[in-house]
Amino acid sequence: MRQLTDSARLREFMRLLGRRTRAAGRVYLVGGACAVLHDWRSSTIDIDLDPGLDALLREIPAIKEELQVNVELASPAHFIPELPGWRDRSPLYRYSAIAAASFRRAVVQAAQTLAR
Repeated sequence: MRQLTDSARLREFMRLLGRRTRAAGRVYLVGGACAVLHDWRSSTIDIDLDPGLDALLREIPAIKEELQVNVELASPAHFIPELPGWRDRSPLYRYSAIAAASFRRAVVQAAQTLAR
């Protein structure tokens, strides 16, 4: 059974992903991973992300096994409609060659939680 993903485990996942790939790119974190990254929640069941590049996608299975975390491929559009310019407004977190971008803001997080 895999463990919940807390902030330390999420950051280690991103650090390993950035270190093991040679491709520069941007990973979009969505869902509970955003909430954990911004300390809105202490943990999440899985890391929802859009890796964007095949080179990053190839590294995910090994890191997932190593850290014993669940990873789900998800686009920000799977959660809510995309707003124009959201990519430019997303905060970036650097992990070697890649940058993690957070899709959601606190208002969106709260609205989705209430909708459930």
